[in-house]
Amino acid sequence: MRISDLFKQKKAVYSFEIFPPKVGDDIGKIYSTLDEIGDIAPDYVSVTYSAGGSKNSRTAEIADLLKNKYGMEPLAHLTCINSSKEEVAAAIERLNKIGVENILALRGDRIEGEEKGDFCYASDLIPFIKERSGADIGAACYPEGHPESANLVEDIRHLKNKVDLGATHLNTQLFFDNDIFLNYMEKVRLAGIEVPVQAGIMPLVKKSQFGGIVRMTGAGIPTKISRMYARFADDPRSLEDAGVAYATDQIIDLLSAGVQGIHLYIMNNARVARRITENIRPILDRINGENK
Repeated sequence: MRISDLFKQKKAVYSFEIFPPKVGDDIGKIYSTLDEIGDIAPDYVSVTYSAGGSKNSRTAEIADLLKNKYGMEPLAHLTCINSSKEEVAAAIERLNKIGVENILALRGDRIEGEEKGDFCYASDLIPFIKERSGADIGAACYPEGHPESANLVEDIRHLKNKVDLGATHLNTQLFFDNDIFLNYMEKVRLAGIEVPVQAGIMPLVKKSQFGGIVRMTGAGIPTKISRMYARFADDPRSLEDAGVAYATDQIIDLLSAGVQGIHLYIMNNARVARRITENIRPILDRINGENK
């Protein structure tokens, strides 16, 4: 099913993001995660491309499992900055053969020391996908601005271009302050961007997440999270409990504000995904039941 159709059926779409095992690692490592999230039944599951810009990606392999073994709808990430047109065309063709109906068009991370490919931006990739696939095309957006944009106005102008070129829905970068997201959405709608937007939420449940991942995204850290880390950084069970509670509260507040969807960055942690889903599922079901 195309994600654009999901938004027509539901007032609040609920999805997870996972990442594939590294090339060379046993693909079986992902099976337990897929088994568990299949039981949780998200509306779709997005599958990241390789970290750090590497061309070696198992995205299509995991998308195939999701679609044809587990019966879940995949959103396959596709990056372009380090790739030739021929390489990207081959990746699209593979996704077409699998039956993938949703692709997330991303620029991707630059590889240090390697010349860039035939694409500079996600906006270059979107029409390239449209020429070769009937899939819905998603795009990323950044409530706190893309790190390489001069300002938020410029960033939203680039976002409008991606939508005008064919992006049918948007997933946000993770954020921890809902007011930042809600203020951003006001600006997005004023700019004439009308496609559905899902709020990207990452539960901070491990000490390691407070370092590289958060620092890499540039997301602002509210005082409440700083206190949580200071108190529970060396108490893993309490840190997970606190992180689940914070993410749950954040999601309920967003649903109260009428957000069109929640995209949960679960870091392949099905236990945390289940805990949060159990907390919010009754509210999600009632919201979506209003359409019936």
